[in-house]
Amino acid sequence: MAEPEGDQLAARDVDVAGVSESAAHVVEFALGEETCAMDIDFVDSIVETKQITRVPRAPDAVEGVMDLRGETTAVVDPREFLSVGDGGDEENILVLDRDDDKQKIGIRVDEVNEVSTYSVEQVDRNGDLGGIDSTAIADELVKGVIRKPLGEIDDDGIPEDVRLILWLDIEALIGAISETRDGRVDADNQV
Repeated sequence: MAEPEGDQLAARDVDVAGVSESAAHVVEFALGEETCAMDIDFVDSIVETKQITRVPRAPDAVEGVMDLRGETTAVVDPREFLSVGDGGDEENILVLDRDDDKQKIGIRVDEVNEVSTYSVEQVDRNGDLGGIDSTAIADELVKGVIRKPLGEIDDDGIPEDVRLILWLDIEALIGAISETRDGRVDADNQV
């Protein structure tokens, strides 16, 4: 197959870059009665909940620590910040992949649903969310709300129904946890 020449190659490169910049690549999960998502780039692994040991004087959102493959991992429950209720019996930990971390961090979720990609048209960003009443939005802990189509899509490309998914800003969430205690406890240095 012959390689495209000059302008054809440049046009193809621009199109590919535009698609990857405008899409949301996320892991979707259940948290209470809500469906949430986080960027796939932040997820190192998904593990089942193991024995968690409580850490004295840790913020309420830090449940404790667990041993994960010989490494101490802090387990965080984001429900306190997102105002969602309790979920089902199945619980998983999304272990975060953060380059600057001294401490491994895992986010407790009820169930991991799927990995999805959304176009920019399906995402309402923080600037567009003024009318939605949510603690997470007010505290700027979300990147946006994803409109996931359900059912059939009509001829105009409009779905019959949509599910709203909170697209969490994990950096902001971890920052909020580190500020929850008097004396500015830093969640990255808990253990």
